[in-house]
Amino acid sequence: MIRPRRTLPALWRSLSARLLVLTIAFVMVSEVLIFVPSIASFRLKYLEERIAAANIAVLALLATPDAMVSDELEMELLSQAGAYVVGMRRPDGKKLMLGMEDSIPAIDAQFDLRQHNPLKSVGDAVMALLHTHNRIIRVVGVSPRHNETEVEIVIDEAPLHAAMLDYGVQVLTVSIVISLVTASLVYLALQWWMVRPIRRMTESMIAFRGDPEDLSRPLKVERRSDEIGVAQAELAEMQAGLRASLQQKTRLAALGTAVTKISHDLRNMLATAQLVSDRLVASADPQVKRAAPTLVAAIDRAVELCTRTLDFTREGPPRLDYRRFALKGLVYEIGQGGLANGKTRLVDAVGEIELEADRDQFYRVLSNLVRNAAEAGAVEVTVSAAIQGDRAIIEVRDDGPGLPPRARQNLFTPFAGSARAGGSGLGLAIARELTHAHGGELTLVQSDQAGTVFRIDLPARRRAAA
Repeated sequence: MIRPRRTLPALWRSLSARLLVLTIAFVMVSEVLIFVPSIASFRLKYLEERIAAANIAVLALLATPDAMVSDELEMELLSQAGAYVVGMRRPDGKKLMLGMEDSIPAIDAQFDLRQHNPLKSVGDAVMALLHTHNRIIRVVGVSPRHNETEVEIVIDEAPLHAAMLDYGVQVLTVSIVISLVTASLVYLALQWWMVRPIRRMTESMIAFRGDPEDLSRPLKVERRSDEIGVAQAELAEMQAGLRASLQQKTRLAALGTAVTKISHDLRNMLATAQLVSDRLVASADPQVKRAAPTLVAAIDRAVELCTRTLDFTREGPPRLDYRRFALKGLVYEIGQGGLANGKTRLVDAVGEIELEADRDQFYRVLSNLVRNAAEAGAVEVTVSAAIQGDRAIIEVRDDGPGLPPRARQNLFTPFAGSARAGGSGLGLAIARELTHAHGGELTLVQSDQAGTVFRIDLPARRRAAA
């Protein structure tokens, strides 16, 4: 099923919009964390200013001989201090007071500024903001001029509440401006350095999925050494490699179609030549008898090449018919029918091991390996096997001259991995494909003058379907 082609998201659903919202949110959270201690500090400073004003007001009593003032002056001093009552206790024990204690309203809360605690100050500030009705509070502090002089006032909390609200609005306004400016700067920076190149890479991937062979819109790789620069370079290199691979496979597919047609017609022609060569073998002419076997062998190899090429191009994914069988019997059958040259001896060293696989397809795997060894000139081919856990390890070892370097480089590539002249290289390609179909792996372990060793590693039991 072909999935519909994806498109880039709308602006409000894009990564840029999410970054902008998150930046604003994070800045606001930071401002809230700053606001709480700030409002507590503002409240403490406000009360200290009231204590300072009260201290100045009560000092007026020292200017009189009897520490008394008229009622009108007392009311004026209390009004300037913004308090109902102002009291002072001097270090010498002398007490001064403005206002009458019997005129003090009921006190709702008391605060001692001499016992300063940051957490308690924050809690008191929050409670002051939450109380919408006016409270009468008693505040005790020290004189700003003499630390040993105690000053006490009784005031309304409503003016403090209003001042805190005004301060909060100012902080909120500044916070919003700062968050918007910061978010905009962060947004622009991230948009330029991250979102824009990522968006280009996304567009390139979408376009590549739509038309992988289109060379008109290559990904622009910026000169940057960070992770995005590495990702751009790797993506561009991967796309270039895939395009080249797809173009090569397209040409190979067209070539394969042509080769299939040619092989089909050529095999028919060779069949006629094969009939004629069979008659030449029966000829009484000595020269014909000497040349006929070479001719017959050459025609047989040509027919085999055409047949294997046609089989390879026509075959689809292998269908496996799993069954349990003894590996020894399979090796015996290969020895009887897979070594037509009569010069190679097959040694059975598999023991009593049993496999659960497609017997016919696995016959093709081992037969191809054994036949390749025989065709390469091996005198003895040994097939050994062992069970390691849930895996079966099968090795095909020969005493041939080894594979040439060019054959090792293209070992499992069809039409390129043959070690002998006239070979197609399909035997190993088919063997590896069938091994992969069983969930295993075919690898070359050794290939030198001492011989060649191929190893098959596959499950000894059929894997359960997922």
